[in-house]
Amino acid sequence: MGLLTANYWRWRIAANFLSNKTHINGNTFGLTQLNPEFGGRIVAFAGRKSAKKLKRIKEQQSEVKLDSSKNSFNDDNGEKDSVPSKIDTINDDFALVNERSELNLVTNDVPSRGTVLRACTVTSGLIAALGLAIREVWHLELVIGLVVLISLSRYTLLKIWPDFSESSEGANRQVLTSLEAYDYLIVAFLPGISEELLFRGGLLPLLGLNWKSALAVAALFGVLHLGSGRKSSFAIWATFVGFAYGYATIVSSSLVVPMASHALNNLVGALLWQQTSRSSKQISS
Repeated sequence: MGLLTANYWRWRIAANFLSNKTHINGNTFGLTQLNPEFGGRIVAFAGRKSAKKLKRIKEQQSEVKLDSSKNSFNDDNGEKDSVPSKIDTINDDFALVNERSELNLVTNDVPSRGTVLRACTVTSGLIAALGLAIREVWHLELVIGLVVLISLSRYTLLKIWPDFSESSEGANRQVLTSLEAYDYLIVAFLPGISEELLFRGGLLPLLGLNWKSALAVAALFGVLHLGSGRKSSFAIWATFVGFAYGYATIVSSSLVVPMASHALNNLVGALLWQQTSRSSKQISS
């Protein structure tokens, strides 16, 4: 207890002495009185120390603000602060997860080799089938058009051109009289296919795929149809038909069109003759 009391008075005297309030024998003493400049030095030193401490506190506060900033950048190079905050770390982890997820999605979107080959095969097959279908539809339309044109022309000429009617009747009677109905298929299709192979398949390409060559081959085709009761009128008719087949060959670039047209026209002509013959027999009887 005595030690505490002694220390108290020592500190009290020192404090009063420093604050110019030390009283000795009724007189007041202090550092500033003993040396007036010493008091100013103490005040100046204390002021500088406080300013430094205040500056250091402000710097620490600035560092804390920079550390807690979400998107802190340096003024010199625009890069992120070297001390990442917790928020920045979380954002970086989240961005890394997103990047990995996007990479997995891209990887999953890449089809396998078998899938690519199957898709290529199916797509190419469908395109080829569509192209063939369009081409065959065009060929079919051309065949139907030729059959209708030639059959109607034949029927009209049989009605208005007696010489042609007589020639056609003599040729058909010579060939078709002894045949059964199903035999018409043979005498219609075999000559149609073989004649087109010779005239439109062999001679036409040899002379050139143009209308002049088609007409020349058709004229030869007509001349060869003379004889056996067939007159010049029938040769003219055969020339017209041969030119139609030749032109169809050039347009379609296919021998199937003239072959099918020729065979079907032969069949239609045979059936038409059979029907006409039956009608004539019924009228005569």
